[in-house]
Amino acid sequence: MSRIHEALKKAQEERAATGQATEVVALPREQIARVPEQMTSAPVAVASAIADHAPGNEQALEYLRFDDLRTRCAQPEWHLDPNVNIFFNPASNSHGAEQFRTLRSRLYQLRGSQSLRTLLVTSSVPAEGKTFVVANLAQAIVRQPDRRALIIDADLRCARVHAALGAPLAPGLTDYLRGEVDEMAVIQHGQEGNLCFIAGGNEVNDPSELLSNGRLKALLERVTPVFDWVILDSPPCLPVADARILADLCDGVLLVVRAGVTPSPMVQRACQEMQGRNMVGVVLNAVEQSHLYGSYYYYQNYEHGYIRGDSKAAQS
Repeated sequence: MSRIHEALKKAQEERAATGQATEVVALPREQIARVPEQMTSAPVAVASAIADHAPGNEQALEYLRFDDLRTRCAQPEWHLDPNVNIFFNPASNSHGAEQFRTLRSRLYQLRGSQSLRTLLVTSSVPAEGKTFVVANLAQAIVRQPDRRALIIDADLRCARVHAALGAPLAPGLTDYLRGEVDEMAVIQHGQEGNLCFIAGGNEVNDPSELLSNGRLKALLERVTPVFDWVILDSPPCLPVADARILADLCDGVLLVVRAGVTPSPMVQRACQEMQGRNMVGVVLNAVEQSHLYGSYYYYQNYEHGYIRGDSKAAQS
């Protein structure tokens, strides 16, 4: 009998003895996305094997709720950059926030027909705006009542999400992947609400090997049931192999393309690199305002200009 099964059975016996009615539910990973949206915020206890801690600090299997995680994880104070986080910039164009809500809605629609809980955001080359998309999509999600999101900065070569959030860079993902700290040391909760964050961590020389060592897969299996969405920011997919490694661990891929900068052949190559992975949409970034028109949604970003995405592409 597995440790998980034993723990579930023990919890069930304890609840029967105390008269508690709340059930402990263990959902297979492929079925998590099929839970109706109105049920994802229910107080479901999730089996989480917290055994990969720092050497000499192993803990037994325990049941982890989001409130428990938020209480036990790191609590730094974030200072969000309003030039990146449009929901925190009163001078930002209202279309920006609204269209991130639209993107959020499209993703929930896709979830109705496929398993979609972990989302990788990548690009073909650097400086196309993927970090901007990651930060604001997560903020759009947690603005819904009882919705929870986790951002993971998996760009171990050039981590930048911490700068957008005004959060510490370390300890972070690299430190966890090297086995130096446990997940509670790297998960941050730095503002009111239900957004958590894992920063990139200290610089390393072997990012691809770290991403492939199995610890990230185990981490995702543990934390994904606790959150409505887990969003990973990855390196560009053409220069290095990291994005392909990460895509194999995620349910879907969102590609960010910068208009007028990224050559079309590179975009085509990026799509080929992601072939066989679930490409859920493309966001076209930095479109001139004069080129925006009716059937397109767009986001304003003071650093990158405008983002435009074809509403049909978000469903493809």
